[in-house]
Amino acid sequence: MAQDTQDLQMIALIDRLPAHGADAQAALRELYDLTSAKLYGVALRVVGNRSWAEDVLQEAYLNIWRIAGDYRASLSPPMAWMGVVVRSRALDFLRRRASQRADQGQALDESVSDTVAGDGANPMDTTQASEQAWALHECLRKLEARQREVVSLAYLRDLSHSELAAQLKLPLGTVKTWIRRGLDQLRGCMARFA
Repeated sequence: MAQDTQDLQMIALIDRLPAHGADAQAALRELYDLTSAKLYGVALRVVGNRSWAEDVLQEAYLNIWRIAGDYRASLSPPMAWMGVVVRSRALDFLRRRASQRADQGQALDESVSDTVAGDGANPMDTTQASEQAWALHECLRKLEARQREVVSLAYLRDLSHSELAAQLKLPLGTVKTWIRRGLDQLRGCMARFA
């Protein structure tokens, strides 16, 4: 019963966000206070680095504020919806981070600088995150092109199933099936790298 009350409180706060005024800012602050500890844990599990998780969480709350009008309580509990947003931001962060790693000299300089400064990522955190990002990239490459496109748009661009169906001019059921099968394949593939 306490969970239902908390869900209703979060739904009411999310409903106030699209206004973008002082009330929306207060609602976002209250929503942050209520949910940030759990959502930080989600971000940390995905990116594997505290500093990165903080950056991801900040991006995620801004995204939650921006897309709050799209939230439908009938489709998903608020914490699950926000968890998907955080996870999407975290995966996007890792993807951007992996593409930035193309210049190995720059990566080495950053790693040395962070280690010397003492408050940045240690080399083990950086290596683990890079390996996870590489594994995700390799697993995404193994998906069929259309399936990879649908999964990427859904989770890296935060598009809903219906938005994807409209954008790609595909039936909604096809989009849902492709996403479900793609995620199953990604899970299996990522498990081999674990």
